[in-house]
Amino acid sequence: MSGFRAYSEYQRLPLEQMQARVREFAENLACRRTLRDFSPEPVPKSILEDALSAAASAPSGANRQPWHFVVVSDPVTKRAIRAAAEAEERAFYSERASAEWLDDLAELGTTADKPFLETAPYLIVIFAQRFEQLPDGSRHKNYYVSESVGIATGILISALHRAGLGTLTHTPSPMGFLREVLDRPRSERPFLILVTGYPQVDAEVPDIERKPLADVVSWIEPGN
Repeated sequence: MSGFRAYSEYQRLPLEQMQARVREFAENLACRRTLRDFSPEPVPKSILEDALSAAASAPSGANRQPWHFVVVSDPVTKRAIRAAAEAEERAFYSERASAEWLDDLAELGTTADKPFLETAPYLIVIFAQRFEQLPDGSRHKNYYVSESVGIATGILISALHRAGLGTLTHTPSPMGFLREVLDRPRSERPFLILVTGYPQVDAEVPDIERKPLADVVSWIEPGN
């Protein structure tokens, strides 16, 4: 066991500062939008490293940290990912998706064509590690894998947005081709592709609204 130590990093803030910080954070994230029009302009690697460090600090089941991030900027690899993803997407739109699903997607203007997989400077392919393969050939199980990786992904999206980058979560189904293209072990399953980069100068996003807070939050307070 690693034991315990004092939580010396914690600093209690004045209430006014707490309110200001959380409000600024919420207002900044409210401006985040899923982006499909990316500029090919390069992004400094150090920005992604800091965002990934934030993501890797996420809580996880039994502290197993069951994630792996493959950062792709190589044009040849991006082209291979796009070709495989579009093949799956064409099958999805023509065969797999229900009419209701296609109707919902129509409002967002999505199609089987995914040029952003090549245009954006970076694809961050996130893998969920179902277990750890130990040197002696045995396996160590990971716990709450989807929950842990989902939390890490949310932190990563927030960090990239705070840095001034756009993002897109892309989940072609099935995604097994990502393991093959990126030569990842069988202990991992693809979770999603996070496309990131600067927005194109004339980028557009769907004119949609988020649900009001009252529709997504319930409060159970004393006296209720």
